[in-house]
Amino acid sequence: MESRLNVNVSAVDYDKTSKALTHQLSLLEEMVHGGEDFVMTDSEFAFGWHFFVLSVNRSLIEKLAETMGPDFEKLKGKGTDKKFLSWLSKNVESKSPRFKLAIKEEMESSKFGIF
Repeated sequence: MESRLNVNVSAVDYDKTSKALTHQLSLLEEMVHGGEDFVMTDSEFAFGWHFFVLSVNRSLIEKLAETMGPDFEKLKGKGTDKKFLSWLSKNVESKSPRFKLAIKEEMESSKFGIF
């Protein structure tokens, strides 16, 4: 089974954000000749925000890093996963109202304890 990066997504507008993420990741799949490299859960609504999980194959992230070369290393963040989140946020920002991306595993084992 392929390794995946699980991303917690918080969004004010689920429809716009999920469509923007799907569009951007589909373009990425086309660019690197991938296919079915990501899935998204349905949203749960609480406190005026929609919460859902985006799961991306690490091979897609690695192909993006290879394709971008040195430009990928210039992205904000430590490590490949954080750089990928920076790239994704930057490319979806203009197409979706307020949203936040966070690595699921980091949130569950944060310094504040397990949620």
